[in-house]
Amino acid sequence: MTRTATSCDIFCAVVDNYGDIGVCWRLARQLANEHGVEVRLWVDDLKSFGKLCPELDAALDEQRCRGVEVRRWSADFPAVEPAGLVIEAFACRLPESYVSAMAAREQKPVWVNLEYLSAEDWVEGCHKLPSPHPSLPLTKYFFFPGFTAKTGGLLLERDLLARRDAFQSDTGAQQRYWQSMGVPERLAGELRVSLFGYENEAMDNLLSVWERGDQPATCLLPEGLSLPQVAAFFGHESGKAGDVWQRGQLRVHVLPFVEQECYDELLWACDVNFVRGEDSCIRAQWAAKPFIWQIYPQHDGVHLEKLEALRALYSADLPPEAGLAVRELWLAWNGGSDIVGAWQRFVAQRVVLTRHSAEWAQRLTPNNLALNLLDFYRQVA
Repeated sequence: MTRTATSCDIFCAVVDNYGDIGVCWRLARQLANEHGVEVRLWVDDLKSFGKLCPELDAALDEQRCRGVEVRRWSADFPAVEPAGLVIEAFACRLPESYVSAMAAREQKPVWVNLEYLSAEDWVEGCHKLPSPHPSLPLTKYFFFPGFTAKTGGLLLERDLLARRDAFQSDTGAQQRYWQSMGVPERLAGELRVSLFGYENEAMDNLLSVWERGDQPATCLLPEGLSLPQVAAFFGHESGKAGDVWQRGQLRVHVLPFVEQECYDELLWACDVNFVRGEDSCIRAQWAAKPFIWQIYPQHDGVHLEKLEALRALYSADLPPEAGLAVRELWLAWNGGSDIVGAWQRFVAQRVVLTRHSAEWAQRLTPNNLALNLLDFYRQVA
């Protein structure tokens, strides 16, 4: 007899400010609000988490936000009853006292290590593999998000695509959105680009090609790691939300770091999106717009293999010229050369890429990570 998960503990150690907690926060809300699961989200850095959830009080050890119980994960871990489904996000390593409490339960929890997203071929073979504990009567399972039916899929809220389609088909809604962000109406022929990334050696050359381009370019820049570089390009020591800088054909609007729902609207409203890490990469794909992914850099270069794996999968059905344009720009933005030429070839394929992006998002829709996790729980419990 299988069981339905009624409780879930998600453990998140914040690594790069927002990526890990961004995924965990989305998953926690979806399990709680769409599937009726009692979710406790354990987070070791509530201050960073507060950027994504403005009503969160970082001084509290325990609180409830948007249907989710949020708990501070501190070194002095409290004695609690483990949930039926335990999610260890990104190999963050559970507290020893909590693991012992799991082992003491007559009905053992289903213990899942939610892995990082990858499009590499080996992921399909490792998805759902068990890992018995060396000394306790517990088994941990590896659960891999991904882009194929043999992986765990992607996070997708029940109404997300309907809300996206309604927004993108409503000119008035888009105008109201831009007004709310302090951005004026579009000029004739203007290109709007969101830019969310890490520090990047190619930044100055990208901004220069927009500055000298043959069409107006508005860059929407959320506060973050890219801001100092962009500010320096315009001759400023720093920048802040609300700043507007213009040179040549390029105008930059610095936006406040916003909660996740507002970031989705930014992606929906722009023509092209530069994104980084995991969470914003997935959201850019649901936005059904051309996107450029900056993967988290690793010193040994293995990140480029992960970049190429997603690029190859995403581009497989593109015409050769458009596929090559995606490859060149992704590589240039991730440490390659000639981003000027790569950008020009990419934007020349924008009509083709926009159509493809919508088809790609639709293809990914059936493979829902939250549903797959709950199905796996029922199989294993």
